[in-house]
Amino acid sequence: MAVKPSELVVRAGAAGAAAGCAVALYNRVTMPRLPGAATVVEPVTVCVPARDEVERLPALIADLRAQTGVPDLRVLILDDASSDGTGDAARAAIAGDDRFLLLRATTGPAPGWTGKAAACERLAELVDTAVVVFLDADVRLAPAAIAAAVAELRGRDVALVSPWPAQQAGTAAEALVQPLLCWSWAAALPITLGNRSRRPSTAVACGQFLVFDTAAYRAIGCHRAVAASPTEDLDIARALRRTGRSTAVVAAGRHASTRMYRGARELDTGYTRWLWSAYGGSPFAAAAVGAVAALSYWVPPVAALAGRGGVRRAGCAGYLAAVAGRLLARSTETGRPPGLADTAAALAHPLSIAAYATLTVRSHRARRRGTLTWKQRSLNA
Repeated sequence: MAVKPSELVVRAGAAGAAAGCAVALYNRVTMPRLPGAATVVEPVTVCVPARDEVERLPALIADLRAQTGVPDLRVLILDDASSDGTGDAARAAIAGDDRFLLLRATTGPAPGWTGKAAACERLAELVDTAVVVFLDADVRLAPAAIAAAVAELRGRDVALVSPWPAQQAGTAAEALVQPLLCWSWAAALPITLGNRSRRPSTAVACGQFLVFDTAAYRAIGCHRAVAASPTEDLDIARALRRTGRSTAVVAAGRHASTRMYRGARELDTGYTRWLWSAYGGSPFAAAAVGAVAALSYWVPPVAALAGRGGVRRAGCAGYLAAVAGRLLARSTETGRPPGLADTAAALAHPLSIAAYATLTVRSHRARRRGTLTWKQRSLNA
């Protein structure tokens, strides 16, 4: 009996979901992780750019003061023209610890620079150690995190290690979207192969936690190389690879976590500011990726609910594969079995894809209209 065209479409979608699940399983088994503990004998400088982070920065400072295994640690913090008392809160949290230096910028970035790249560049000018670590103010660290990350950098003999923090969610909107960050690569790229490659297209990096060999970082021009980039983390990894250097991403969920955005409004603004740049900034490429995502992650669950016979069976298989892929990616990220909240978020994967598509459309529209902003700064060239 001939297979109906509708069933062929559902089977194609299910196959796409199954392929993503297979890659996610491979990464769950093989993904490199930061070591449990390490001791670093060389000096290390940590750089923290912070703008309007009065509620988050003190916790990171406390974590940095509690670091172990790094006897020669220096921390540079830039209060990037904050208006909420970030500098005063940082000073109180530092509490006279002479390993910390607090700086303040009183003006915005120069034309052609994003605020973060400009802040990182200013901090980098003061670095005099062979290893430099960049951290976002919303990251939380276990006591061995910095030592483990530096040990991974040296053990792999690479120019950049990007320890991937576990992304935390405090609202339903965050739970719907945030897990897609890890899933987007965990279900698409075998990381052990990506880490061995020097192809820019296979680079994965998370700007919340970056560990550089300082000489390699300076050889590409520091953050000047990505001054205007809305995704400076990925682009700086690609810049290193274009010069023949290696980069690696490793799971760091047991050492580092972050709640990247707080609430739907901040999440909307945060993703809108950069999603337009995905897939080379092409709306046509974004539409093509969206079409594949719809086929793989919308068609199967619709078929599972509304189809019959072989259509329903294929739809159920595709939906279950999508859910399993999400759970595997989450477990890769955290280093732990998925919890009830993770399972609920995975079951809502079709809604997550819809949210991603909506944010992508908004981002491209804001880019065309010149209304991209972040923390009261325009991001329009």
